[in-house]
Amino acid sequence: MKQCQSETARVEALEAEQTYVSRLYRRLDVTRERTERTLREVFARGGTGTRQAVVEREITAAEHARRLAQLSAVERGLCFGRIDDADGETLYIGRVGLRDDDHESMLVDWRASAARPFYVATPGDPGPLVRRRHIHTRDRQVVGIDDEVFDLDRMSERDRRTLVGEAALLATLRRGRTGRMGEVVATIQTEQDRVIRSGLPGALVVQGGPGTGKTVAALHRAAYLLYAHRATLERRGVLVIGPNATFSRYIGHVLPSLGETEVVLSSLGELYPGVCATAEDGPAAAVVKGDPRMAKVVEAAVRDRQRVPYGDLEVAIPVRTSLRGGVEVVVEEMTLRVDHEVCRRARDRARGLRRPHNAARRLFLTEMLGALARDEADRLDRPMDAADLRYAARGLWQHRSVRDALDALWPELTPQLLIDELLSDGDRLRPAASPYLSEEESGALARPRTSPWTLGDVPLLDEAAELLGEDETAAAVAHRSAERRRRAEERAEEELYAREVMTVNELGDVMDVAAFADRNRDTGAHLTTADRAARDRRWAYGHVIVDEAQELSAMAWRMVMRRVPTRSLTVVGDIAQTGSAAGARSWGEMLEPHVGGRWREERLLVNYRTPAEIMDVAADVLKAVMPEQSPPESVRYGDTPPRAVPASETDLRGLAESEWAAIGDGRLAVIAPDARHAEIAALFPDSDGDDPLDAPVAVFTVRSSKGLEFDAVVVVDPGAILRQSAKGGQDLYVAITRATRRLTVVYEDPLPEMLSKLTPRMACVMKA
Repeated sequence: MKQCQSETARVEALEAEQTYVSRLYRRLDVTRERTERTLREVFARGGTGTRQAVVEREITAAEHARRLAQLSAVERGLCFGRIDDADGETLYIGRVGLRDDDHESMLVDWRASAARPFYVATPGDPGPLVRRRHIHTRDRQVVGIDDEVFDLDRMSERDRRTLVGEAALLATLRRGRTGRMGEVVATIQTEQDRVIRSGLPGALVVQGGPGTGKTVAALHRAAYLLYAHRATLERRGVLVIGPNATFSRYIGHVLPSLGETEVVLSSLGELYPGVCATAEDGPAAAVVKGDPRMAKVVEAAVRDRQRVPYGDLEVAIPVRTSLRGGVEVVVEEMTLRVDHEVCRRARDRARGLRRPHNAARRLFLTEMLGALARDEADRLDRPMDAADLRYAARGLWQHRSVRDALDALWPELTPQLLIDELLSDGDRLRPAASPYLSEEESGALARPRTSPWTLGDVPLLDEAAELLGEDETAAAVAHRSAERRRRAEERAEEELYAREVMTVNELGDVMDVAAFADRNRDTGAHLTTADRAARDRRWAYGHVIVDEAQELSAMAWRMVMRRVPTRSLTVVGDIAQTGSAAGARSWGEMLEPHVGGRWREERLLVNYRTPAEIMDVAADVLKAVMPEQSPPESVRYGDTPPRAVPASETDLRGLAESEWAAIGDGRLAVIAPDARHAEIAALFPDSDGDDPLDAPVAVFTVRSSKGLEFDAVVVVDPGAILRQSAKGGQDLYVAITRATRRLTVVYEDPLPEMLSKLTPRMACVMKA
């Protein structure tokens, strides 16, 4: 009888919530259609009129385009919660706010202050709430409800009859991984909400062990800050930096689903435009490249390319020199000379500008060309005034011999060229590094020319870009030329399309092609703040979020800080999971040089993801390698205890397939030592696609698995993981804690003592 009543209550509650959710979706459709119509009307006005009218049109169009993108992004999971207070007021919580035609609230944006009780209410401190309801939807259908009751006595009789539920957080954790971070806005807990709504100024460090939801909190913080501080942030945007491109794809759909589309996602290896570095340095090279002394090395390498021919430098510089150590250039069978002292003064004056190398080069060239022009006038015995000298200097620059001579003394450089030559040419590396690095450290940097860019190279490229800059005059000319070509190409396409439309519709007698193209011109999708920021290395963001921040070197932090001059940051990580040899030993060590005392720390102590049985094993590893660190406390137990399997008694592919079958529609990761990744990946050819997250079984190194989670994990050769670097113990800790349901460790050497809680067991799949 009681079971029948419970089912009746569930059906009644589902029907009631479905009625309201359907109403919300109808409102979403209407709002979206109105926004789209308004956007079309703005475009239809055309691009003519006064400059102010054009600017106003662009601003209006951009705002409507942003709103339309936001409304499209929240289709999935529009409404996920409801709160009822003691006064009988009910609020529905969702990914955006919606109002009816009378401007009455139908759905409260999750970031609004009115929604905060949904996240912070606890049984011990429910505030005004009597009930919190979690609403689960699939497409536009309500498929489940979970109620949390805080005060049964103050609920109406009708509401009591429709109570249903299971704790929403644990229900979420039981679901299989889909290869992307789950829709978790409805399961934020109190400590995470404290992180999300923390103030904008200064640096907030979110220190949390595996499974504590620190990434979830950081992403929701991005959306919340853009909502609460839009006037401050919408023009500058928010940058979210992850450890690798896989992680960026993993979290990529979460922010749009929260109602935000104006955030730039980037991995550390992609932070320098035009470079996508995935290769990793060896531990020795990583430590040297990450050391702040490398800033001085790069600076010295730039100064080394600002030279004057004199003495022992004659061999190093491919410029013909005179007996006095100056420059000789042959122009149309005439030898022109500039002596050493004039060269030195030109160099020192250009350096004295304190401008980047390529920008200061312009003054150096002007001085040197003037000196050559004066020597030419003397040899021809031809008086010249200032205007004549400038004209003669421009003429000299047209000669290849002059350009080669001056380029050898002060070349125009790109960051890629400078860093590649620095690391691959000992004659360039030694003089730049010797005041700052030991011979052994310099040796660790050496590599062949045109080697693939590594993660450690990206901060060096960024440092070089700051020191080199560009010749702004030349860049502006090139930009205007490219812009003219682009507009001409666009116009040709518009007129071709107009001609085709007019032919089909027989409009040739009504108007000409150009007029028709003007009338129907659509500027297309507007570049959002995020679009523009992602293309500009010098963009100053309003806020930066760094996930897995413990992996960043001191040089990487210099690169990050250039992108946020306000020093408004959210720094997310776990010192206990530092795997990079150049990574953080403490947050203060990394942040103090940049923010001083303007940083604060929040600790997340509850592990929602990792079953207690797996976390017990991980805790032993942590105690062995970093006894000063404490693991988070798991709040749930799993169904399957972790196990260890001898490699000699199992077929790895068969074992992985049986583990995958055991988790149903979830995801499985095989985590291998760096040196064995290729060998083990070859056993799983389906895992080597463009996106390993789409494969049911994917093979990762420890580093590439950081920040990710899987239903089942098979860790291969833990002994080799321990030995692969000085941070091998932290690497093993990371590998073990990627699992949300099942963990299997396949070992070859004797099982490491720190894994003693893993009782060795016979494999489910024996070798043939």
